[in-house]
Amino acid sequence: MRLLSSPASPFVRKVRVLLLETGQNDVEVVDVKAHPLGGDASLNAAAPLGKIPALERDSGPTLFDSRVICRFLNARAKAGLYPDDRIWEVLTLEALADGIMDAAVISVYEKRARPEPLWHQPWLDAQWEKVTRGLDALNRQWLSHLHGPLTIGQIATGCALSYLDFRHADKPWRDGRDALADWHAGFAARPSMTGTAPE
Repeated sequence: MRLLSSPASPFVRKVRVLLLETGQNDVEVVDVKAHPLGGDASLNAAAPLGKIPALERDSGPTLFDSRVICRFLNARAKAGLYPDDRIWEVLTLEALADGIMDAAVISVYEKRARPEPLWHQPWLDAQWEKVTRGLDALNRQWLSHLHGPLTIGQIATGCALSYLDFRHADKPWRDGRDALADWHAGFAARPSMTGTAPE
């Protein structure tokens, strides 16, 4: 199997962290170029939306969207990252973290895909407000779900917060969220996180 990826993508990182945490070292990681205005032809051929990550399987169609890929790889490894007794909470936590990633990535694309005179600051501000609300919810309502046995919700949250450090280092997301910051410091030190950190 081949994981079509980019080392800077937090969605790709989520899959790569899962691979390391579950010992699935037989998946080849292949870097491709993805861009909202059109990416690598090989990526577009494998995944019609042209988005990463995409998982080319030895048999069956290519899987795309990090949530689908993570669910597939979890089942493949029988890893238990989606516990039945907390499934809705875990999936909602993953969706919250993915939403933070979405808003953060879209903000980066706004400045990369459009010339500076066309940057729409109210729209950028609205994306950061989504991030802020998500962070507040994590710090206020979801901290208990970030502890205990590893789940996909924890992996997604760790990748989302690390992406803020990577692409939005000028925004002090830790301010007023000490508990969340402390959790992230511990999670970011996991070998699966240090081993997938973008340069």
